[in-house]
Amino acid sequence: MDKNSKKIGLMGLVLMIFSSIFGYSNSLTAFYQMGYSSIIWYAFVAIFYFLPSALMFAEYGASFKSAKGGIFSWLRGSIGEKPAFIGTFIWLAAWVIWLVSSTQFFLVALSTLIYGKDTTQTWSLFGLSSNATLGILEIVFLVVVCFIATHGFGKIAKITSVAGFFTMGIAIAFIVVSILIWIMQGGHTAQALNGYQLTHSPNHNFQSPISILSFIVYALFAFGGLETMAGVIDHVHKPEKTFPRALITAMIIMTVLYVFAIFACGISADWNKVLGKNNVDLANVEFTLVNNMGIVVGQHLGLSASACATLGRVFSRITALSDVFGGLGAAFVMVYSPIKSFIEGCDPRILPKRLTKLNSHDMPSIAMWCEVAFVSCIILLIGFGGTTASGFYTILMDMMNVSSACPYLFLIGAFPFFKAKKDLERPFVFYKNPKLVWPITIGVWLIVAAGIIFTVVEPILSGDYMTAFWTAFGPVFFGIVAYIYYTIAENKLDLSKPQ
Repeated sequence: MDKNSKKIGLMGLVLMIFSSIFGYSNSLTAFYQMGYSSIIWYAFVAIFYFLPSALMFAEYGASFKSAKGGIFSWLRGSIGEKPAFIGTFIWLAAWVIWLVSSTQFFLVALSTLIYGKDTTQTWSLFGLSSNATLGILEIVFLVVVCFIATHGFGKIAKITSVAGFFTMGIAIAFIVVSILIWIMQGGHTAQALNGYQLTHSPNHNFQSPISILSFIVYALFAFGGLETMAGVIDHVHKPEKTFPRALITAMIIMTVLYVFAIFACGISADWNKVLGKNNVDLANVEFTLVNNMGIVVGQHLGLSASACATLGRVFSRITALSDVFGGLGAAFVMVYSPIKSFIEGCDPRILPKRLTKLNSHDMPSIAMWCEVAFVSCIILLIGFGGTTASGFYTILMDMMNVSSACPYLFLIGAFPFFKAKKDLERPFVFYKNPKLVWPITIGVWLIVAAGIIFTVVEPILSGDYMTAFWTAFGPVFFGIVAYIYYTIAENKLDLSKPQ
């Protein structure tokens, strides 16, 4: 055990949740995709998925407060070892792929912080191409993160607390500045707010019923990752009380901030004028909106055009600073928590002994370094592989899109079986009426399933069969790999005997 590691309190855990899960840029992306109508869908997902599932996770976490395996322990204690292994492996694979993309976004934010815009495509080290240069820098970033993280959970807790403060602060600042603009505009918004705008997307890619329903997965991803906090529950002070309170507190604050931030986007930005351009995409929409906000503030203050443009760049830099801290916080949690849950939750006889070994700081350092090595290989392949590697990266991201949502089918589906267990201590119980457990579980499960199905169906209807195939193939592939691995181990070892 790391002697220097302190137990996390309520506020510390809330900030950790924010740094690793909440991204106010999700609100800006939602406004780009669905306009004001995304408010309805975010509220829908918050009420009918996020709220009930967070309370389920809170019950899991309180009952399995002593388990170090996180969601692996939750699933194993509810539905058994084998389905727990498969579900957690799919979950782990999705977060490992996420690490590949998150390092790229971190460098984009860093570039914007330094230069006021994304210049990463012009970077070059030792005469290498920009893609190869970025690949090397991404690996350096991951190595530094892993090195610090393996030296104790206390390091992670401190960094994520600071990151969480910045992540929450920038969202509040964005809303406050938007309200000031709203006042200066006499209560008018740049994007008209009416019944039509609340039910129709200005984005032509999100106007068919199928594409609108596929947006559920985007909303799920904005709230996704709450379960990763299970990997740190053994570091929480009085987890049976603190863990549920932190989940519920973070859930309420996140939902309110998301909804207000989406509305705030339309205060300073007319969708068609600011976002309806060919050069705006998911990668730069955040900085496009924030830069525009700075320009609008300058115009209301009577500044010159050049001064307005400068203010726009200042706003972009402040946002980039928040993204840098948010990226740091998320990287520290995700390089540790998912692999820790998998390693410590799994029957140690199934995995190589070296992987399950903890270092002097009580961290699964070998497993974490293996994870970083694997992610680094993918990054190198993408950076040095040319157009073929670029296609491979697209495939990986398509595979992650649904794979990140599929494990919730396991977690939510296992809840009635968890409630049926008679031998568990239950310090926190929200679902007290047994008759409501199955209907609520089925309802929440169907919301996740619908989002996954429509995400796969949408590219089929538009003729993009390759994207549809890889999107559906991701969780199937990871699930098959996990099933085969566990079955082989099952045949070699007598897993029915206690460890």
